[in-house]
Amino acid sequence: MKFPANLFNSHSNKDGDFFLGMKSILGFKPKNLDIYKRAFVHRSVNRKDKLGNPMNYERLEFLGDSMLGTIISKYLYGKVPEGDEGYLTKMRSKIVSREHLNELGKDLNLIHYVESRIPKERFGENIHGNVFEALVGAIYLDRGYAYCEKFINKKVIGPYVDIEQLEGRVISYKSLVIEWCQKKKKTFQYDVYDDTGNDAVKHFAVKLSIGNNIVAKARATSKKKAEEIASKRAYYALQDKINKT
Repeated sequence: MKFPANLFNSHSNKDGDFFLGMKSILGFKPKNLDIYKRAFVHRSVNRKDKLGNPMNYERLEFLGDSMLGTIISKYLYGKVPEGDEGYLTKMRSKIVSREHLNELGKDLNLIHYVESRIPKERFGENIHGNVFEALVGAIYLDRGYAYCEKFINKKVIGPYVDIEQLEGRVISYKSLVIEWCQKKKKTFQYDVYDDTGNDAVKHFAVKLSIGNNIVAKARATSKKKAEEIASKRAYYALQDKINKT
């Protein structure tokens, strides 16, 4: 499709820069720039359409999550013909894990385009993956399934998906530790408490006990993250025992 010669005359310089930025990331020209703009609007902006509906990236994030799951599922179905449902589900989870999506968003520097009333340094890690999913949703609405699949093949599957490496990748150390404890009939407990440090951002601390022993401690800006870090430390402390089961 040819774009009119006066395309950039119809937008502000800011729109022109955004158009070029999106074209560089996508590998093709966006048709409806407004869809992509919405993919980077944080809810703190509190923008609404004429009907009073929120205009931020969250609905596009939902759509993009679904598209990612569908396209990755299609890829795995063809790539691993011997894989059963459980195997394919686990592999898909590893590819679209929050950690992996955050890496993708960072690699593309998507946070640069986020419009927010909150300072970017105060965002958690998940903002990177959230806007990546929103971008995928925008591609689907703007260009359809084929372009969406092409983008995911180029940006996700091609450079990042290695089946053998993924088979050995752990996506949740907490699940791994809990599964081992249950299998070995060992009691375990995550004690979470507010950290009393002097950080500007509130932190939580965790003590992970297995049996009567504290095997790992961690602190982070969320309970979930602190538990995962403690679980990872416990896994490496008990790695020989866990891997023998």
